[in-house]
Amino acid sequence: MSDTHWWRQTSLSTPGLSPSSPAPSPSSPSQLSPDELELLARLEEQNRLLETDSKSLKSVNGSRRNSGSSLVSSSSASSNLSHLEEDTWILWGRIVNDWEEVRKKKEKQLKELVRKGIPHHFRAIVWQLLCNAQNMPIKDQYSELLKMTSPCEKLIRRDIARTYPEHEFFKEKDSLGQEVLFNVMKAYSLVDREVGYCQGSAFIVGLLLMQMPEEEAFCVFVKLMQDYRLRELFKPSMAELGLCMYQFECMIQEQLPELHLHFQAQSFHTSMYASSWFLTIFLTSFPLTVATRIFDIFMCEGLEIVFRVGLSILQINQAELMQLDMEGMLQHFQKVIPHQLDTGPDRVILTAYQVKYNAKKMKKLEKEYTTIKTKEMEEQVEIKRLRTENRLLKQRIETLEKESASLADRLIQGQVTRAQEAEESYLVKRELATVRQQQEEASARLEQAHATIHQLQHSTPPPAQSKCYSEEVVVQLERELVQARLKEAESQCALRDMQDKVLNMEKRNADLPDDSNVVRLQEELIGVKLREAEALTGLKELRQQVRDLEDHWQRHLARTAGRWKDSPRKNALNELQDELMGVRLREAEAQALLRETKQRLLELETQNQVQGNQLRRTEQTGRSQQERVQLLTAQNKGLLVQLQGAKRKQAELECKSKEDVMAVRLREADNMATMAELQQHIAELEIQKEEGKVQGQLNSSDCSQYIRELKDQIAELKHEVQFLHSQRGVCGQPTFDGIHIVSHYIGEEGSYQSSGVPPPSEDPRDVTRIVLHSSMVDTDSDGEEDSLCLSLPSNGPNAQNNRKTTTV
Repeated sequence: MSDTHWWRQTSLSTPGLSPSSPAPSPSSPSQLSPDELELLARLEEQNRLLETDSKSLKSVNGSRRNSGSSLVSSSSASSNLSHLEEDTWILWGRIVNDWEEVRKKKEKQLKELVRKGIPHHFRAIVWQLLCNAQNMPIKDQYSELLKMTSPCEKLIRRDIARTYPEHEFFKEKDSLGQEVLFNVMKAYSLVDREVGYCQGSAFIVGLLLMQMPEEEAFCVFVKLMQDYRLRELFKPSMAELGLCMYQFECMIQEQLPELHLHFQAQSFHTSMYASSWFLTIFLTSFPLTVATRIFDIFMCEGLEIVFRVGLSILQINQAELMQLDMEGMLQHFQKVIPHQLDTGPDRVILTAYQVKYNAKKMKKLEKEYTTIKTKEMEEQVEIKRLRTENRLLKQRIETLEKESASLADRLIQGQVTRAQEAEESYLVKRELATVRQQQEEASARLEQAHATIHQLQHSTPPPAQSKCYSEEVVVQLERELVQARLKEAESQCALRDMQDKVLNMEKRNADLPDDSNVVRLQEELIGVKLREAEALTGLKELRQQVRDLEDHWQRHLARTAGRWKDSPRKNALNELQDELMGVRLREAEAQALLRETKQRLLELETQNQVQGNQLRRTEQTGRSQQERVQLLTAQNKGLLVQLQGAKRKQAELECKSKEDVMAVRLREADNMATMAELQQHIAELEIQKEEGKVQGQLNSSDCSQYIRELKDQIAELKHEVQFLHSQRGVCGQPTFDGIHIVSHYIGEEGSYQSSGVPPPSEDPRDVTRIVLHSSMVDTDSDGEEDSLCLSLPSNGPNAQNNRKTTTV
């Protein structure tokens, strides 16, 4: 009694409900128990209270008519309660009071009653009892959950306006219905964070809120998600929805094969029209009254009713669907079928329970679907692995191609560089040979000059021409010495340039790989190309194998697609084909693994060979660098020694050249002095000779004849002086520049004087003095003047006072 009273209070306090009460059927009190009489009295009292409300009067009358009509069907369907002539309310009240006993002992009769419909005012309590949601601990946490913040709040707010947009309870924005719907969805998104929020679940929660308060609706929704497979349907992967589509398509193929063929011909997949049926339990596809009746059965029997009702809809509309294309079928499902159910759900439900539904076969289909999905996952993993291997092989091929191209470029560049270096080396060698030849010629000329100087030092030229030759030789030697030094400096500069070029060429030659390195690089390039060809061959084989697997997979899909309509006789053949397909897949996997191992082995061998070659090249480079350092050190020491020797030789040559110049100048000065003395001595001797001749002639002949002879001699002397002048212009040697003839009086003794000053006139005879002046020019001393005086007798008067001086 207390449970019935509590249910009544709950049903009356639910927002948005229009409670109705059935009219009690006439029955004698003797046939009812005292508890039933008391329950009936309470229900009558509540009905009188409800009839006073003018707003719910219409719904009450309609509910009474529906309750009276359903009572007869319920009584006829129940074997244990058929003897009772009671109305639906009393029957459901008794069921609610004795729920545990009825659920255990009279489950079949309970299902029959549920299929005929649960009274509106009993739905809240019966739904809670059907799913065991009346005393859930999570109900106490509901208020705390509402205080928390959910990451799905924005999505829930966005979709609230789309949930039952034409229903009065959810129509207005920010109304009570929208707020309680938001609260329930938010609370569940916090309880089950894996599922969170899905749009289809809001329609189920909305239907629950039309029947009960939000706390009870929350508890019932949690139970539905946990125990009625809805949680698997609403998971992000939606794996359960795929299973339902597969099972439903198999049922269509078995029971409606023509329609299934038409769907396949039009590419009209099951998920295009049946997904919303399973996600919302027909709440978005059928009118609310029809969907509520189906939901009653769903609360009792689960998803089985969705399969039955869906197949019954297809049976009823098979003729129309066979005449339509894909777009027409979509329009038919969206617009025509909902209007067919405006008259009521009885026809659909009656047809639904005429559909063949085998729970064992559904389990078998579930296992098949799980196997297919597992194989698909394995094949996807295998395909993904093959694609990864293909990508790695492509990357490896690209790397090998780049390495081979780089090695080829390096080889070609090395050959070109070596050719250029050889050409430059040849040119440098030619220039070096030319410079050496020039140096040898300059050295020969220098030695020749030194020999000439040495020869001049030991040779004694003739007295008359020694000074002229020595001066000419010194000037020539100075010129040759300057030219030799210039050529030596030029040759040294060219030699240094050639040495620098030779060093640079040696450095560049050392940097270049030798012939053995080129051979090793060629061998390594050949090995890389061979491995590249092997990798390409393996890649082609893997591609062919992938194509074969894809072909086998397509044939397998075709066989599995056609397996739904095959007879059981072909099961053995199909199983053998499946085993063959599995063996081929394992064989392909083993071959791929073998090729992967071979490829890895080749990569390791290549890496080992490359590392070994790099190590050998590094060792050779280190040794060559050490040898080069030693060679450069030795060359540096040798160059320093050569530089010091060259500096020492240069200093010695400079000192020697200075000494030679000084010795030549000293010898020249000595020769000049000797020549001057000899010339002076010669002049004195000639003067003495001439004076002696003149004196003898004067003594032997008269004066006039002697004067004529003297004039002839003077002419000859002039001619000789001109000749000496001409020789002086040619040889650059000092000569006589004039002859002075002085006529004066001399004494009887016939004495002569060698100066230009007349002696005292002791002899009255006139004497004609011939004074010969000799001027000599020297390069290192001032000019000297020597005079040759000839005294001639004078016959004229005033001989004492007259003095004649004749100068030539």
